[in-house]
Amino acid sequence: MTWRKSPPLKRRATAICSRLFSLAALLLLVSVAAQAGTVSGVVHNGTNSNKAAAGVDVLLIQLQGGMSVVASTKTDAEGRYHLDNPGIGQGPMLIRAVYRGVFFHQPLTPGTATVDVTVYEPTTNPSAIQIPLRLLVFQPNADKLMVGEEFSVQNNSNPPSAYFKQDGNFEFTIPKGADLDQVSTFGPSGMPVRQGTIDKGKGRYAISYAFQPGQNGVRISYILPYTGNQAQFRESSTYDSQRVLLVAPPTMQVASVGFNAAGTEQGFNVFSKESVKVGMGFDVTVSGTAPPPAEASASGAPDQANGHDAGPESTIETAPARLDDQKWILLGGLAAIFAVGVGLLLRQPVPEIAGAPAQLPAPKSRKAQRAAQAKAAAPSDSRPDSRQVEKVTQEVNSNLDSLKDTLLRLELRRQAGTITDEEYALERGRAEQLLRDLVQG
Repeated sequence: MTWRKSPPLKRRATAICSRLFSLAALLLLVSVAAQAGTVSGVVHNGTNSNKAAAGVDVLLIQLQGGMSVVASTKTDAEGRYHLDNPGIGQGPMLIRAVYRGVFFHQPLTPGTATVDVTVYEPTTNPSAIQIPLRLLVFQPNADKLMVGEEFSVQNNSNPPSAYFKQDGNFEFTIPKGADLDQVSTFGPSGMPVRQGTIDKGKGRYAISYAFQPGQNGVRISYILPYTGNQAQFRESSTYDSQRVLLVAPPTMQVASVGFNAAGTEQGFNVFSKESVKVGMGFDVTVSGTAPPPAEASASGAPDQANGHDAGPESTIETAPARLDDQKWILLGGLAAIFAVGVGLLLRQPVPEIAGAPAQLPAPKSRKAQRAAQAKAAAPSDSRPDSRQVEKVTQEVNSNLDSLKDTLLRLELRRQAGTITDEEYALERGRAEQLLRDLVQG
């Protein structure tokens, strides 16, 4: 009786072993492919119904040690390409497709052997883009005021096209007396890339960047004199903006005609104005000092105050719904702007000036809010790991690939020069610890 039942059991065991062997063989092939240093894919034309794009130059960009081209090829008649290089799999790289003189990028992560790229027909029509939101963040430090701006740029062109001009297709103006710090852009992939600028004189600048269909952005930082802990300057409007937000620490006072208080986000005061038309400049008056480190921490400010460069992943889920679908732009833009300069000032030690809180008293409701936030945060010390795991689990929806993408974006930011080595090491260790927490349950 036992012997008759054995063959089915043996066949089942054999089938399981066969599946395990196939899985092991697949993993081995993937490992060998990664070691071989190869990548292939297809270039599609997003304007032409995603048809294969033949004859497109495809470049492999090495990020470490500068953005240098280490391999190149052309797509065949079916839009396919293949590249070989020993550096593939050793670190993050970029695949660049050059179509009609316009660059289109996709990240190449270690362990990835296939990367498809979508290119678009270029257009010089400025109506291809709109500015749904412009964000300005103010951060004082001694006799200087750092201003970070982010323009949310939406490309809803139909048929989908990439807005690009070689001589500059996005212009901006910084206030009189300001010194430009740096400019970076990002496309739908969210990868920030530092940009060179075209100086047009009298505080006007332009950049040449291909705004792809979907969500793009431009981030600018500049420095203004801040004598006597106050400054007054005029901001220009080079584009129609559906909404403009002014953001400042609670210890600062901000005044501008037409802007109304819109509450607080992550401990920062927000002022909003709807529908700012091109050419409609506005005067801004700011005063006050940066909050002392202890107060900034208790007020629920972003992790930059504690030496962390918090990205959108760590701030969005705690945001109130006050700004509705615009809140993620505010918080994501705030973190990104701090990453390109404002955060550097916020992390510098700021001496606690006696009597400063008395000079700029906060409303009682704000004090009560900070006290409640500090009280709510107090028990977190007893279980920091479980809270971190819970936050990350909610943020990435239990998807480890999302955390992997976060690590990739962090690496790309370092290579793009929008984060310091110290910030990179700190955030990398933090993300890896969160990944270990998730894996261990």
